[in-house]
Amino acid sequence: MSDHSPSSNKVVYCRCAYAQTVPQGVKDEVLQRLCASGRNFDAVSDLCEMSAQNAPRLKEIAEGGEVTIVACYPRAVKWLFHAAEAPLPEEGVDILNMRTQSADDIASALNLETETANHA
Repeated sequence: MSDHSPSSNKVVYCRCAYAQTVPQGVKDEVLQRLCASGRNFDAVSDLCEMSAQNAPRLKEIAEGGEVTIVACYPRAVKWLFHAAEAPLPEEGVDILNMRTQSADDIASALNLETETANHA
């Protein structure tokens, strides 16, 4: 994790479609808040599946500059990118964990309430 604010980074949201390890309510609420915020973000179906398929998109994410990944455990996310030969850089990457953080915590980290208010 880096010292910069995840609210200014590009956001990649993982739907965790196949593993079913992230609580459905948290996934749904985070996605709803991202959509309502008007903030640009990339939604991917499942980082685990992308890693298993060595999807080129993982390398694009890893090499694309500062990013906040909304998924699951940071160590798992880092391993998935590494396994796909697209290691995440040490700096400029924040990982928010929908398995252990609430939708409110994630929205706060992404500064979504402020962005929603500014778009109203």
